[in-house]
Amino acid sequence: MYIRRLTIVTLYVLTAIVGWAQEQWDTTLLMKEVVVTSKLTYREVIPSQKLSGAQLEGLSELSVADALRYFSGVQLKDYGGVGGVKTVDVRSMGTNHLGVSYDGIVLGNAQNGQIDLGQFSLDNVDEISLYNGQKSAIFQSASDFASASSVYIRTRLPQFEPGKHENWRVKMKYGASDLLRLSTLYERLLGTNLRLSVNTEALTASGKYHFRYHRKNLDGTTAWDTTAVRENGDIHAERLEANIHGVVNKGTWQLKGYLYNSQRGIPGAIVNNVWRRGERQGDLNTFMQGQYQKEVGNVFSTKWIAKYAFYRTHYVNRDSTILPVDHVYKQQEAFFSTANVVELMPNWSASLSYDLRWNKLHADTYRFAFPQRFTHSLSVATAIDYRHLKVQGSMVGTLVNDSQRPEGTKSHSSLSRLTPALFVCVYPLRQARWLSLRAFAKQSFRMPTFNDLYYTDFGNASLKPERASQYDAGLVLGKHFSRGLITHVGLQADIYYNKVKDKIIAYPKGQQFRWTMLNLGKVDIRGLDVMLEGSFRLSPSYATHPVVGTFRCQYTHQRSIDVTDASKSFYRHQIPYIPRHSGSAIVGLEWKSLTVNYSFLYTGERWNEQENIVYNHVEPWYTSDLSAAYRFKMGRCQMRVSAEVNNVFDQQYDVITNYPMPGRNAAVGVEIRL
Repeated sequence: MYIRRLTIVTLYVLTAIVGWAQEQWDTTLLMKEVVVTSKLTYREVIPSQKLSGAQLEGLSELSVADALRYFSGVQLKDYGGVGGVKTVDVRSMGTNHLGVSYDGIVLGNAQNGQIDLGQFSLDNVDEISLYNGQKSAIFQSASDFASASSVYIRTRLPQFEPGKHENWRVKMKYGASDLLRLSTLYERLLGTNLRLSVNTEALTASGKYHFRYHRKNLDGTTAWDTTAVRENGDIHAERLEANIHGVVNKGTWQLKGYLYNSQRGIPGAIVNNVWRRGERQGDLNTFMQGQYQKEVGNVFSTKWIAKYAFYRTHYVNRDSTILPVDHVYKQQEAFFSTANVVELMPNWSASLSYDLRWNKLHADTYRFAFPQRFTHSLSVATAIDYRHLKVQGSMVGTLVNDSQRPEGTKSHSSLSRLTPALFVCVYPLRQARWLSLRAFAKQSFRMPTFNDLYYTDFGNASLKPERASQYDAGLVLGKHFSRGLITHVGLQADIYYNKVKDKIIAYPKGQQFRWTMLNLGKVDIRGLDVMLEGSFRLSPSYATHPVVGTFRCQYTHQRSIDVTDASKSFYRHQIPYIPRHSGSAIVGLEWKSLTVNYSFLYTGERWNEQENIVYNHVEPWYTSDLSAAYRFKMGRCQMRVSAEVNNVFDQQYDVITNYPMPGRNAAVGVEIRL
């Protein structure tokens, strides 16, 4: 309660400061468009999958995690409801192999290695990008080179119309499960080369929704069938983000402050006809980060990054069937990075990057290890862009030092690894670049988390890191048309092979509820990703108000099998919760001030345990969402009203077994811009 009050007071104070600044700054300032370019900073070998601000606005989604479901190769673990934990798995590599960057700086969680993307709103996001392997541009931090796959979240950069020096935006949304969301965005032109943005958001929801739950016996008869209301899924959250963007001679800089505070229930699994759980979780996540980038002369660019983060998690379980739990976890992180790139020749550049990351975890649990970790990463990379060929190679050296001090003792351990990567792109046609062929090979690893290593009566301090090898080959097609129904079409298709060794799994020690962590797993992953997107026009080109549209669809086939032990009954079975077939589609139409969007998601059959038997089978599911928005002007205000219906056909489904998802639900929203 104290934290929530403090957050609300902070919001009021910040609003007052902004209002004061509005009166104090010279209102005659006019910022012309500033474009900063560098031929060294962007030599991407393999393009990414992207969703831009306009596409994100048309989706009926609240968080970054929800939007990522529309990328090929992505599986979302969703435990249901507005406040449910949402994590992402790319190409069956596991959540811990995914790097998530927020405005160019990697988010970290040394405690469990998983970033809850449900905590990041789409309200101020301008673009989301997904890279398999890594972002194939050499001007980046060493941590970016080290990830097996990466998600880049880029927030909105303030833009001002001629004669304006400030922008206001207020958004309100009300929907099912008593959802109420209010967000504000204030942007201010502080000088010719200085911009301020402040984004706030408050979210509350009861999390209650009706669901039908049924289970069948192996002979096909119904074991039980009931309808109930999902309980203990409420959430109350506040988010505050402030940014200052600056431009200097041949360079830019940015400062960001972020705060997320929430109190939520954890609905729990529907097991043995128990519908309500006593688990609660409070999160206070804060970080401050800054970066500075500058081009020196015509052959050298440098980037410097610094960040400090503090995460507090309060977990309470008052379930009467077990011993009560009430623990507080405090995690600290400091991050420093420098990246430097030099142009050796007009078509050849090289980079050197160094990262230092410090993590520390404190908890009030019995016999806690109080772990601390220093991670040093050094990367060297080179890129060649010559005629019809683009090549990038990199090598990352990582040194990890851990220390712990359980029960008055102190111990240290260290580990080092080298991980190479090679990316190639070829344009086979002499005079056109609408067709490109691409391939990459990459090795990576992920360190065991603090929970894996040191969790009381659960961890295993001798765990080895998971090792991953990735191989990919594909093509990209892109073509614009001046006539006809289709105005643009783009196609990306990839086949890939991944292998994970020393997979970290939980293994029972013999007593009930007593587990340990072991390096037992090996996973063989083969797949196909296809993504098709484009734009079209339904009216003649000479029409005053044409009907224009966009479409985007993707399909993923994954054969992800367990090859750990040939003597096991589940040897070469599909690993849990990875479907063989999945896909999505988005279609948007725009006419005058009206936009209509339709989105579709499909996930094929899966298994919730290691053995692919009938008892563990999970039915496929699909959902269809519809949304519409209308823009108009009212005085000085630009208005936008919207309505959406999600899960139109009211399908009852689980993403995770025994965690029922919402059925048909609706929401309405209003947006005001000044």
